[in-house]
Amino acid sequence: MSRVGRAPIAVPSGVSVTVAGRAVTVQGPQGTLERSLPPNITISQDGDVLTVTRPDDERHNRALHGLTRSLVANMVTGVTQGFSKELEIVGVGYRATAQGPSSIELALGFSHPVRVEAPEGISFEVPVPTRIVVRGIDKEKVGQVAADIRKIRKPEPYKGKGVRYAGERVLRKAGKAAK
Repeated sequence: MSRVGRAPIAVPSGVSVTVAGRAVTVQGPQGTLERSLPPNITISQDGDVLTVTRPDDERHNRALHGLTRSLVANMVTGVTQGFSKELEIVGVGYRATAQGPSSIELALGFSHPVRVEAPEGISFEVPVPTRIVVRGIDKEKVGQVAADIRKIRKPEPYKGKGVRYAGERVLRKAGKAAK
């Protein structure tokens, strides 16, 4: 039995979970999330506890058991607390400016500023010009938007310039050896 899959999911007060066939809908103070379940995986609700079960120990079902439990637990966490991902910008003249809550403009050494629009459900914060905070209720979407921003100018290994996750260590290479 999967250790992750068999752990129950506590549903806090103010959050309602609806299981209708293959669809799971989680509604809370931050918003609403919906996801369809994989076949053979079932969710049962007993009061304010959710339990994810699988029909047998087939390899495919074992793989989906823990995954489904984690996805539903992330939905519950998202609608109660939300998720955020921080990015740092390193480099001379590299900076970000907020253009409202749903878009940012990045100066990353290109000949033009790069404008990034937030998809629905995602917002940006720029507390200082070298830091970007991506916020939202869908963990998957927050991570993907942060990865897309990082992809615009990845940290390079010689000087470490670029966009990186907060706390990310960039392996530095030695430059050319002088003769």
